[in-house]
Amino acid sequence: MNKAVAAWIIATVLGSTALFAGVISRDQALALAFPGAQIQTNMLFLTKDEIKNAGQISGTEVSSALVAQYQALSSGKPIGRAYLDTHIVRTKRESLLVMLNPDASVRRIEVVAFEEPPEYLPSAKWYDQFTGKKLDASVSLKGSIHPVTGASLTARAVTDAVRRVLAIDQVISNRSQTEPATP
Repeated sequence: MNKAVAAWIIATVLGSTALFAGVISRDQALALAFPGAQIQTNMLFLTKDEIKNAGQISGTEVSSALVAQYQALSSGKPIGRAYLDTHIVRTKRESLLVMLNPDASVRRIEVVAFEEPPEYLPSAKWYDQFTGKKLDASVSLKGSIHPVTGASLTARAVTDAVRRVLAIDQVISNRSQTEPATP
């Protein structure tokens, strides 16, 4: 996929409006998680090795090299970051904004697009169980994440998305630690 097509896809996803109650915009989600912060948007491309590594770490498929990352800054210092993850739940698209603390734990999750029937959208309280979680075996439906009755595919898709975002964040963090400093 060329960069122009990838940028158009991201712009389309980011510009989508809420389809059901409980779904908010990307800007609203970032403002709730990082009040008063300056948000810096980064479109990053993962290498094939980084995609493979993130997939292995997360235990989920990383299907795109394009990553939408948002850095939250306060007085010029990083206070967190967020990633947009778009995936298919059953047959339709869901986009989550997964926001992280500086220590790579989940700060907040917001649904920014949900095209499945609204009865398959879990409650805000269900999403809250991810708060404070870091990438480990407990972030699974067989671990500390409780399933959703009647929305098991959504619960699985969200859990996979969170694991994928945490793994991508780890891979990107490792990238910036191994890159040589510029003069």
